[in-house]
Amino acid sequence: MRQFRPQDEVDFVIIGSGAAGGIMAKQLSTAGFSVVVLEQGGWGKYGREQEYTKDELLNRNPSWEDRLMSDPGGRQPNTFRRSEGEDTVPGSHSYGCVVGGGTVTYGGSSWRHLPWEFNEASVVGTIEGTGLADWPITYEELEPYYTQAEWEMGISGLRVDSPFVAPMSREYPVPPVPMKSSGALFEVAAAKLGLTVVPGPLAIITQPYMGRSGCVNCGMCSGFGCHVRARSSSAVTVLPLAVETGNCEIRARSYVREISVDNSGRVTGAVYFNADRQEVFQRARAVVLSANASESARLLLLSASNGFPDGLANSSGLVGRYLMLGNGASASGLMEHPLNDYKGVVSGTGILDFVPSDPDRGFYGGGRLTSRGYATPISYGLNGLSPDAPRWGAGYKQALREQAGHRFTINCFTTQLPLETNRVDLDPELRDDWGLPAMRITSASHPDDIANMEFFRQRSIEILEAAGATNIWASPVRDSRGSAHNRGTCRMGNDPATSVVDRYHRAHDVPNLFIVDGSNLVTGGRNHPTMTIQALAFRAADHLIDAARTGDLASGT
Repeated sequence: MRQFRPQDEVDFVIIGSGAAGGIMAKQLSTAGFSVVVLEQGGWGKYGREQEYTKDELLNRNPSWEDRLMSDPGGRQPNTFRRSEGEDTVPGSHSYGCVVGGGTVTYGGSSWRHLPWEFNEASVVGTIEGTGLADWPITYEELEPYYTQAEWEMGISGLRVDSPFVAPMSREYPVPPVPMKSSGALFEVAAAKLGLTVVPGPLAIITQPYMGRSGCVNCGMCSGFGCHVRARSSSAVTVLPLAVETGNCEIRARSYVREISVDNSGRVTGAVYFNADRQEVFQRARAVVLSANASESARLLLLSASNGFPDGLANSSGLVGRYLMLGNGASASGLMEHPLNDYKGVVSGTGILDFVPSDPDRGFYGGGRLTSRGYATPISYGLNGLSPDAPRWGAGYKQALREQAGHRFTINCFTTQLPLETNRVDLDPELRDDWGLPAMRITSASHPDDIANMEFFRQRSIEILEAAGATNIWASPVRDSRGSAHNRGTCRMGNDPATSVVDRYHRAHDVPNLFIVDGSNLVTGGRNHPTMTIQALAFRAADHLIDAARTGDLASGT
C-alpha cells in the first residue's frame, strides 16, 4: 500500500471507510487523485489470510483487538435522553468500527428507497411538528447509481414488478439467497391473508462473483465478519480496488478529532490520533466526511473554531438535528417442527403490503416485515426462549431441547419521522477514551411512529397465527435508543438555511468539505439505508471528480 507523508498535501482525506467512505475512496483514487482514508477502527481481517472469528464470546469482548464494533461502554461512550430537559443515562449506541465499517457486520439488507419516498412530503402532506420534507433529488436521478452500486458491490436478489418495490433498469447480478423455512412459512401465512412475499435483496453473494466466493450458509452472519468474503462489504469490494491504484492509503486506528480550516473558511485537512495516541495532521485539498450519521455530526461539532463557533458547516444550526435512529417491532412463536433457521443468512423474505403510509390507519407510517429470526447459540441460550420458559436448572435445559430450532421470529423495519428535537450533540461532562466530549443523543419518536410500530407488532402476531405458530409472544413497543440505521443530522437541500449540504453533498458553508453518508438522508425510508447511501456515494463521487478536474473543488462556484 502506498504511504503518503502527513505534511504532503493529498487531494482528498476521507474520514470513514464504510458504505460511503469505501466507495468514495475507490472512485476518487481510480480517477487518479491521491487519497488518504482515516478509519478509527482496526484492520479486522482486511488484507490478511486469517478468517474472521466466529467465536461468540470473543466477539462480545470489548478489549478484543480486532473488535468490529464501537465500544459504547468504554472507548466510545455516549449518553442518551428523551428530551433536553431530562438527565442523561449511559447510552448503548454502537456502530461498525473496523476497516469497512458497518458493512463488515451488517445483515446485508439492500432495499432501494421507492420513487415516492423522495417527495413523500408532497405525496402524504406535511405533518405538524415534524421536518418531513422532499429531497432535492429524484429517484430517477439516483436510479442509475442504485444499479451501479448493486453491480459493483455485489447484491443478490430478484427483480420484482410490484408497487411495493422500486423499479429497476437491470436485474441483480446474482440470484437471491435460498428460501429458509421461515420464508416458506411466510408464504403459507401470506396465502391465507392475501399478502405479498418477495426475497430480500442482500449484500451477500450466492455464487462466485468478481473473484469472491458465494455464501456457504455458515449460520454465523449478522454481527460477524464473513470468512469467505461473501458479504459485499467495502473491505472486500471497493477498498482493495482503491489500494491497487497506488493512489490510496488506508490508515487504521486513526481517531479524527478535528477537521481543520484556514482563515478563509476552507478545510486544510484533518487532525487525528494514531494508534500510539500521537496527534497527526494530514494536509488535503478537500475532506470527505463519511463517518456515519452520528459520528459525522459529532466531528463537525468538535471542529468548532473562531470562524465556525457553533461547529463546522453549522450556520443553519442543523448539524446533528433530524436524527433518525431506526424503529421497529417484533414477534415470535414456536412451530411444531424444527425450522433450523440458523442455517443461512440472517435476513430472509419480506412482506411488503404495508410499505406505503395509509391514511385509513389514522397515522403516518409504513414498513416491511421480514422473516428474520435465528439467534446464534449463546444468544439463543441467553435471550431466545419464550417468556414463560424457566431460566435455570432442569426446566431451562428442557426448554432449550424443546424450543431450540422451533422459534419463528418476524422483525419489522418501520419509518421514523424526522424531528428537529432529535439530535446528536456533545455531552458537557462525559469524555471518550481520547479525552474528547462524548456523543449525546436526544431522541423521542413522534406519536405516529409509536402507533406505526404497534400496527406492525399486531400484523406480526396475525402472520404467526396464520403460519400455525403457537405460544406466540411480542414485547411491548419500545422507542429506539440507538441503531445501526442512524440517518439524518446533515440533511441535504437547496436552501442553506434548512440544510447542511447541497444536492451534490458539498457543505453550504465550506466549499471543499463534502459530507457523504447516512447523515444526508432527508427522510429515513423504510429503515434500510445502506443501498441508498451507496447510490448517493457513487453519485457524489461523479460530481466531486468533475469539480476537481474543472478547478471547482475549493471555490464552490
